[in-house]
Amino acid sequence: MNTYKVIGLMSGTSLDGVDLAYCEFVFDTSWKYQIICAETLSYPQFWKDKLASLINSPKSDIELAHSEYGKYLGSLINDFLVKYNLSPDFVSSHGHTIFHQPEKGLTLQIGDGKAISNVIKLPVVYDFRTLDVQLGGQGAPLVPIGDELLFGDFNYCLNFGGIANISYEHMGNRNAFDICPVNMVLNHYSRKIGFEYDDKGQLAQSGKLNSDLLNQLNKLDYYQQSPPKSLGREWVDTNIFPLIDDFKLEPIDVLKTFTKHIVFQINSVLIDLQKGQILITGGGARNTYLIEQLQKAVDMEIVIPDEVLIDYKEAMVFAFLAVLRWRNEINCLSSVTGASRDSSSGVIIK
Repeated sequence: MNTYKVIGLMSGTSLDGVDLAYCEFVFDTSWKYQIICAETLSYPQFWKDKLASLINSPKSDIELAHSEYGKYLGSLINDFLVKYNLSPDFVSSHGHTIFHQPEKGLTLQIGDGKAISNVIKLPVVYDFRTLDVQLGGQGAPLVPIGDELLFGDFNYCLNFGGIANISYEHMGNRNAFDICPVNMVLNHYSRKIGFEYDDKGQLAQSGKLNSDLLNQLNKLDYYQQSPPKSLGREWVDTNIFPLIDDFKLEPIDVLKTFTKHIVFQINSVLIDLQKGQILITGGGARNTYLIEQLQKAVDMEIVIPDEVLIDYKEAMVFAFLAVLRWRNEINCLSSVTGASRDSSSGVIIK
């Protein structure tokens, strides 16, 4: 079998909602993909609050949420199947990350695949990170295998989600790592002004730069570390928010300063690399001010694709990860995660 129709589900750290993408993958001499239909379903306030608070909840509450969230995802998938009259071969679910502390051998994405499968009556592939962490890896990022096999025409793939991550080929190996937070921080301070996000970066553009805060952010230890490395919400809660809040700035000034911080960190990564094309996807690709500032800083061609790929590349690539897992082929690269070996990661529920 060389043709697969798969629904990919992605829930990002910024809690915007659940991305669903119905995709077709065909293998001939190389892989081809098509996103046939896709949509983002915003979280009701109950799940926004629940997912944001689970990190501090007792184990029993997390286990219950794991099952209940799986049922909730199953109901979303069923509605999606009916709305678009779809017949996928199987479903791929990233789940929602509650913990990601690979240095402690800990990563948890809730959304029980068995619960999802029971609701939708279809096979499910889920839990893509645990095996890599057990092999000593970061369990992230996972998208680079998709960048390598589906987007190899671009020199660099940069994703602006809750966290910015980059993927590129270097000396025959795929390199990838998390660079810095993006929407996880920008959305947080936009909400303090009454907006869910900073539309086109207009709030940040109207703010004032605080150079002292910018310097303090750029001195954080994570930025001095060499890859493989990855970020989670815990790191942001511990290192970013307290540092920013100590300055007692107006939110628009935080947005301005943090946007400059994002640009500084991305330029720090790119400045030593060969020039080439950068494909930018994720919600931050719509942040016009951020993209303009980045283009001024980096001497490379920035490519912003169509809106479907901007919004659903990650959901599509997780669908692709499930295809590779279904075929028992490598979908997690040790060159990226630092694990002891490459692996075919993900639990299959048939």
